[in-house]
Amino acid sequence: MAKLKQFLPHLFVLAGFILLSLFYFNPVLQGKEIYQSDIIQYIGMAKEQNDFRAETGEEPYWTDAAFGGMPTYQLGAYYPHNYIKKLDTALRFLPRPADYLFLYFIGFYILLLCMKVDYKLAFLGSIAFGFSTYLIIILGVGHNAKAHAIAYMPMVLAGIISIFRHRNIWSFLLLTVAMALEIQANHFQMTYYLLLLVIALGIAYLVDAYRKKLIPEYFKSLGIMVVAVVLAIAANATNLLATSEYTKFSTRGESELTITPDGAPKENTGLSFDYITEYSYGIIESFNLLIPRFMGGGSSENIGKDSNLYEALREIGASPVQAEGFTEGAPTYWGDQPFVGAPAYIGATVIFLFVFALFLIRGRLKWWIVGGSLLALFLSWGKNFEFLTSFFIDFIPLYDKFRAVSSIQVILELCLPLLAIIGLYKLFLAEVKKEEKLYALKWSSIITGGLLLIFLLFKSVLFDFAGANDAAYSQQFGMDFMNALEEDRKSIFTSDVIRSLIFILLSAGLIWGYLQNKINRNLVIGGFVVLMLVDLIGVDRRYVNEDDFVMAREMEQPFQKLAADQAILEDKEHYRVFDVSGSPFNTGRTSYYHNALGGYHAAKPGRIQELYDFYISKNNMKILSMLNVKYFIVPTEEGTKAQQNPNAFGNVWLVNDIRWVENQNDEMLALVNTDLRSTAVVNSEFKQILNEDFNFDPGASIELVSYQPNDLKYKFSANSAQFAVFSENYYQPGWQAYLDGKPVSHAQVNYVLRGMNIPAGDHEIVFKFEPEVVKTGSTIALISSILIGLVLIGGIGFEFKKRK
Repeated sequence: MAKLKQFLPHLFVLAGFILLSLFYFNPVLQGKEIYQSDIIQYIGMAKEQNDFRAETGEEPYWTDAAFGGMPTYQLGAYYPHNYIKKLDTALRFLPRPADYLFLYFIGFYILLLCMKVDYKLAFLGSIAFGFSTYLIIILGVGHNAKAHAIAYMPMVLAGIISIFRHRNIWSFLLLTVAMALEIQANHFQMTYYLLLLVIALGIAYLVDAYRKKLIPEYFKSLGIMVVAVVLAIAANATNLLATSEYTKFSTRGESELTITPDGAPKENTGLSFDYITEYSYGIIESFNLLIPRFMGGGSSENIGKDSNLYEALREIGASPVQAEGFTEGAPTYWGDQPFVGAPAYIGATVIFLFVFALFLIRGRLKWWIVGGSLLALFLSWGKNFEFLTSFFIDFIPLYDKFRAVSSIQVILELCLPLLAIIGLYKLFLAEVKKEEKLYALKWSSIITGGLLLIFLLFKSVLFDFAGANDAAYSQQFGMDFMNALEEDRKSIFTSDVIRSLIFILLSAGLIWGYLQNKINRNLVIGGFVVLMLVDLIGVDRRYVNEDDFVMAREMEQPFQKLAADQAILEDKEHYRVFDVSGSPFNTGRTSYYHNALGGYHAAKPGRIQELYDFYISKNNMKILSMLNVKYFIVPTEEGTKAQQNPNAFGNVWLVNDIRWVENQNDEMLALVNTDLRSTAVVNSEFKQILNEDFNFDPGASIELVSYQPNDLKYKFSANSAQFAVFSENYYQPGWQAYLDGKPVSHAQVNYVLRGMNIPAGDHEIVFKFEPEVVKTGSTIALISSILIGLVLIGGIGFEFKKRK
């Protein structure tokens, strides 16, 4: 009975998390789903593999519906023995996206409990973390993998801190499972940022251990962590190995191509500096963390009919409807980033408590949190702090594999609420002198409140409220328009500065009231719960609310079938479609209905992207025909139309000869001055597996007779040996060729395709996608899961024996 009473508060907290998650995303209770732009594109990309799985019960691991063919490793592929995935699915039992919000809450709650914070403060901290604006915004646009990985970050930290403190079997299991879940979330950029924070934590603990002469204990704990992480990695072996394999094939891998379409030298290692730092947070813009619309909010904000801009538009001749329509998406943002969906607001209340904590907390906890926060802040500035960013790109392993450096601010969204709650915990400790608490209150109020007062009083002196695109607006609409827009930006700035100042004064008032014995501990915590909910949800709902939800059927079939699609689908042969009505390499729409040459993915097949840059983007018909593009979707005055390409090479063809080239540059350049219908361009590295002992037979025939994404069958007949080019993407390891049931070699030809020698006679040629990486990884994952299960059983047995 006593044990039940001990767990009851936690059960109530869990119920509270469920209710809060469903409250914020309440349309899910009506059967609606949130419209997530990135998920829409994913649905298009994954349609073929999902349909194949539903029809056959098998996993294809390859799709021909995007970029001319690619593995599905990063498109939600299912792997055998992925028991961590099953656990994750069980934890995400709420409708999406309420499930991710619940994960935010529960992960942070576990972290604070492991830091010996009572359940009330842990509940408060979970609210501060879960409702941080950036964490809500990414759910609105569909960055689910990112949200997924962020949600498990606190749990990983909980496992690490618990091992440092206890070194028992339960701490080991917590870190193992949390790390396995973190990796399974499959957003390695977020996991990488977590690693940077863990390094800061490890350094702080090492310095502390050295001072206390506890170095042996430190390394014992470190050894336990290494074993836990190894098991977690092994439990995700299939996904990790598959991702590593595909990375080399993708735009994230290295390329031997050393030229660009315009002849300039090409960077071959990682991503370019400009690409990595395109989304760099402005140094001054970082005050968005404290003031939600410090720089105007998102790239477009609804400022309504009461705005100066509305009046200015009416005066220059816009109708009421036109003026209102424009002000619903007014360009209020005046920062330097190319696009901002919403400010990364952490909360005035949270930041006030964070500063308050800086004066009360000492030792390793403070320094790893502050150190990790500052590193994240500086790195988020990207090109605005070029020295540090260049150092990390040049010398820190893997840092150059990730873009959108501003997203490292997720570390701030984790660290600031954490220290804020620990500071509040210190407030309630009797052993901390009242004088220290009053001193912390005084200076935290002066620093945060004083800064806001300076902004409020001297805004016109400190800032010009001019945006990067203002020159274009001025030229198009005139100076009256610009003056009105700047006045609205000032108004937004002023209102949000006052808003944050009010929350800081109320926060300071709660602490002062407690220190003066006017209110008790529970009222202080309750007061902060109300302040944080009002503060954070008030900003969150500006950007993610009921308007973002649609009926479920709109998400289940997000792309309407056009007349062009219907016309193309009447052709039942195997071919590719290229949509030139929009941005073909940045949409999953075509993949939803057809085998598309384009697609939507952050890591596209590398050689196809290079082929796009050199030729496809310039509508080179020879290259498009080689890739078996039989239909184009083209824009017309009457809408999009289907246009047939009568010169498409087809699924496979026989060539007269081979043109050997020495390197990838020559291979790319040879495509433009070679008759690809009669000649195959092949890199000399494949000379060992190909031969030139063939004579083109005009009477020979070869055709595709059976198609599945992972299994293609061809029928061949010829009186002499031939060389065939298959209009399918070359990918090794993975695709295996068979001639009459026996394995045979094939090579990469024409930069991206497959080619092979075929002897005289009648033959069946089969290409099967049989990735060894899946078999190897699944075996490792099974062994790891068994070991984790044995440790769990051993821990339960030990606990039972101890209690008995």
